[in-house]
Parts: sequence; C-alpha cells; structure tokens
Amino acid sequence: MEYKYTYHRKKLMSRYTAIKIIEALNTRRGFAKVSFDLGISEEDVEIVNRDSIVIVDGFEIEMELLRELIDSNDVYCLEDGNIVKVAFYADGNYYKLRCVAEKAAPTLEINGIHMHRITGVTPWEDALMKVKAAKVHKGLEVLDICTGLGYTAIASANMGANSIISIEKDINVLKIAEINPWSRGLENDRIKIIVEDAAKVVREMGDEAFDRIIHDPPRFQLAGELYSMEFYKELYRVLKFGGILYHYTGQPGIKRRVNFVKGVSNRLRSVGFKVEVKRDLMGVLAFKL
Repeated sequence: MEYKYTYHRKKLMSRYTAIKIIEALNTRRGFAKVSFDLGISEEDVEIVNRDSIVIVDGFEIEMELLRELIDSNDVYCLEDGNIVKVAFYADGNYYKLRCVAEKAAPTLEINGIHMHRITGVTPWEDALMKVKAAKVHKGLEVLDICTGLGYTAIASANMGANSIISIEKDINVLKIAEINPWSRGLENDRIKIIVEDAAKVVREMGDEAFDRIIHDPPRFQLAGELYSMEFYKELYRVLKFGGILYHYTGQPGIKRRVNFVKGVSNRLRSVGFKVEVKRDLMGVLAFKL
C-alpha cells in the first residue's frame, strides 16, 4: 500500500525549550527566543508568570511540568490548549519521539529501544553518513528499506536522487514521522513510501531496478528475515550492476564476542556481493560488480 505522507505542523517542546522559558522567568524577562520545531528555527514568544502556571505564546503550562521537562528526553506537543507527550501505545508496542540534543533531529523509540545511533552522532548526521557512504548522487534510483522517520530517504533526495522508494512495515512509525519537523522532507514527489513487509515488496520488484540500496533494518531479533540469505539474494537481484548496498548491522553480540557482522558479510558474499566492513558506520558496504 502506498502511503501519502503529510506533515502535520504542530508546536513541539523539548527540554531545551523549557530551559529557555525558565531562564526568562528567572531573569524576569517577559519574552524568550525558543524553538517549537526541535531546533530547526526559533521565534520570540511572550512569557507570563502566574504563580504555578506559565503562559507561553498563549498556552498555559504548569511550572511543575516545565521543571520535569528539563530532566527529560521526552517531546511534548502544544495543541488545542493541551500539552501531550509525543508517545502512544499501539499494536502492543510503545512509540515515543525522543530528543537527543539541542537543534538536532530526534530519534524514535519503540519499547524503549532507540531506532538510530545517538552516541557521538545525531540521527540526522548518521543518516547523512550512510547515504554518502553509498555514494548517492544526482539521477540515481534508490531503494530505502525501513523508512523509520525518513532521514535516509530525505538525505538521498537532498543528494539529488531521481527517485526513492522507501518501505516501512509499521504504519505507527509513519504517524510519528508526520508530526516530527525533521521528517517533513518526506513531502517530496521523488519519495514514494510503501507500507508493507519489505521481504514481500522486494520479491515483487523487477531485476536491476535500483542504483543504490540503503538497508537499515531493526535488530536481528525483531526482523531476522531481513538478514537472511534469501533476502540478500533478492537485494542482489534488484540492484543494478555497478550498484552499491549499504547495510546497517549495529554491533549485536559484541559483549559475548559473537561476530555478527562476519555472518552478515559471509551471506552477502555468498549471493555475489563484494563486501567492505565499515566499522565507523556500524555496517557494511556491498558492491554488485
């Protein structure tokens, strides 16, 4: 099923918004320059202190909540006079937008597991590194497996890719992306999102349809089929000769000294790829030569 992504512009608050509001209150300024889109832009807003309530740009916020926000990575939405955490339960899972740094793209957490690298790198920087490693450039056809918040698809479009087909199995992930300001680049005619099991979709694709593949699956325990030799055969088939696959693997088993990446590399080689391990990106590059 093709998914029509629509960005829903909302006012979002993070700990960094709360810090600036409280700083304005402590210095008794009647205004503050804050961001309501997780650091993409800033605006001047009026701050009014009424005992335990702070009025920010017309929204009433309890001082207690502001103080809690400072020690939290949660993201809150200001809408219709209410302040709601950007998080929800659906289909047995708990989804949450998580702030990682000031003026940085957030990550998505599912059941407490974050879906991006966040140590020493922001999710946006990580996506850009992956796309650059795959040498995405103007005019290419790109397959993006596991859309998530859409950062690699957006980065591919920004690098000039002619078209990007992005596959996401979980529609709840896309619902979060629709209120994430850093995902709004998915509103792009060159990006087509398909909601379906990636293994099924790829099997139905034509031979040599793509110049580049960005494969960023969940951990093996959650989506083992996306690490299988059968799936790698399909990726090899749909990739053009001379094409490049970037496959994120992470470092599962490292504490138990299990070489998970070696197993991935061996399976990729067995279906025909030339493989280069990229430890700095926690993944591998695979070439169809």
